[in-house]
Amino acid sequence: MKAVVFDGKSLTLKYVENYPMPEITNDDDVIVKVEYSGVCGTDLHIIQGEFPASKERPLPLGHEFSGVVHEVGKKSIFKVGQNVVVDPNRACNLCNFCRDGNYQYCLTAGINSTIGIWKDGGWAQYVRCPQDQVYLLPDGITTEQAGLCEPYSCVSHGFDRAAPILIGTKILVVGAGIIGNLWLTTLHLQGHKDVTVSEMNKTRLEIVKKLETGYRLITPNVLASEKLLYDVIIDCTGVGKVMEVSFNYLRHGGKYILFGCCPPTHQASINPFAVYDKELTIIGVKINPFSFPKALGLLSAMGSRYLNYENLGVKTYALSEYKSALEALKTGSISKAIFKI
Repeated sequence: MKAVVFDGKSLTLKYVENYPMPEITNDDDVIVKVEYSGVCGTDLHIIQGEFPASKERPLPLGHEFSGVVHEVGKKSIFKVGQNVVVDPNRACNLCNFCRDGNYQYCLTAGINSTIGIWKDGGWAQYVRCPQDQVYLLPDGITTEQAGLCEPYSCVSHGFDRAAPILIGTKILVVGAGIIGNLWLTTLHLQGHKDVTVSEMNKTRLEIVKKLETGYRLITPNVLASEKLLYDVIIDCTGVGKVMEVSFNYLRHGGKYILFGCCPPTHQASINPFAVYDKELTIIGVKINPFSFPKALGLLSAMGSRYLNYENLGVKTYALSEYKSALEALKTGSISKAIFKI
């Protein structure tokens, strides 16, 4: 089958047309024929050697994907031909973290066993998945829309971690890549209107305009000159130095949501007295524990009003066009690349 394969030892990608087809090995396995598979910022960090991934053997990356059931084990609840989406993360169900419902902290499962990072992923025509990581798409949700389900499940978890975010809250979203845009659509759906977006890439600000949220769009230099303060700051950049600067824009009682995944080497310096004096809250958000049902609910509520690929800045590519996809992401001419397989 066709696949884009990552070699963790040499940090290289290669398009191949003869990668081995997955086979049913367990009675509850599901083989998904992939239709849409996203390129995540984490994938870019992996390719650059800034985020851990498997080095045992070359494998297809891709932890954000949707498709159609192609084959099932004899004890699977799924049927061939059903439209599905896959949660790439799971619990070990044995450690205290998992048994407390917090598998994002698990030291053996969670992000440490992710499909598309540690196991064969969705940058391929077919993927084998345990059925407990497969979700049937409700009527009205297309596989195209479900290509965004995994990142929306992370946003849903972040929204829960930051709750309550009351209507009328003054919000700053830093970074208008795809994750910033998914936060913007979620905030707009929830009725938030006092939202400012800071992004240094003006092309991305033009993309945000297509969402027709009416939010205020500015560049970081304008943000710095205004000296305005915000109740909630959602950092979608994944850059440590951005936190160091934008943390100063919190007003008393504010929350800083560190959502963008920074490489482990990044550092940020903040003032402990400001945390004490303003009673500030720093909120980390890691993956998507049990939030796929909520993400599917979000997709159902959003529909074509918010999930239009063009308006979100999403562009689709064939697997063989992976170099063009990565280059477009690096230049910021698009907010997200998704392989249409």
